[in-house]
Amino acid sequence: EILQRPTTTLNQKLDIVFGKLRLGLFYYRPQLIQKEIDRAHELVNKGGDWDRRNRLKAIECIWRCSQRQFKEASDLFIECLSTYASPELMPLSEFVCHGALACAVVMPRSDIKKKVIDAPEVVEVIGYIPHVSRLLRSLYDCKYADYFSALAGVETDHLSVSRYLYAHRRFFTREMRIRGYAQLLESYLSLTIKSMADSFGVTQEFIDGELARFVAAGRLHCVIDKVGGVVETNRPDTKNAQYQNTIKQGDLLLNRIQKLSGIVSI
Repeated sequence: EILQRPTTTLNQKLDIVFGKLRLGLFYYRPQLIQKEIDRAHELVNKGGDWDRRNRLKAIECIWRCSQRQFKEASDLFIECLSTYASPELMPLSEFVCHGALACAVVMPRSDIKKKVIDAPEVVEVIGYIPHVSRLLRSLYDCKYADYFSALAGVETDHLSVSRYLYAHRRFFTREMRIRGYAQLLESYLSLTIKSMADSFGVTQEFIDGELARFVAAGRLHCVIDKVGGVVETNRPDTKNAQYQNTIKQGDLLLNRIQKLSGIVSI
């Protein structure tokens, strides 16, 4: 194998691995892709140059997107966005589309504005992905009717035609709906179902069904008063949760100390 030859340079080995990665992505061979990504990291850690390090980040970003690992994908996207130079993988506009959607799921609202919307590389190509642009801006500006409209456009024009995101289109749209609902509810102690439906440009029946489902699943912290037609927020007590977690961890530590002391005494 060429990779094992002593005359093969480190950069040549990396180029071979990148070629195998592109083939793995094209034919979608998950085991091969993960194996070659791990091998590429080993080679890069031995002294890969700056260009190849960034190419690896771009490839891994897309791979993480395809595995629904949006937090890891968003971090890699931000790291290599300003130095993206992998047209053999996909055009910059398509890379920005995938990376921006990963960021939309997991990134805090303030960071979306600073790191994605206002990024020069995103501004350069955002005209080619208008639905993604509307989705990010409407989320940041709290224009929820536009947000839902843009989300529908993203699903039709991007998620449904992306070989890397197609399998996660329902997960993505569900998570983005939850994010929109949670962001609106954070601003109020209570609001009517009608006003919430008007904000998102949907019917009251739709909002009622969505909220009931997500509240039951523990994804939204609110209570629905069906008789009064009101949604009351019920924010979790984070300090109490931290206190209970500290007590739990302390009990585990004491149990381990007692076991160790028993072993030592024996």
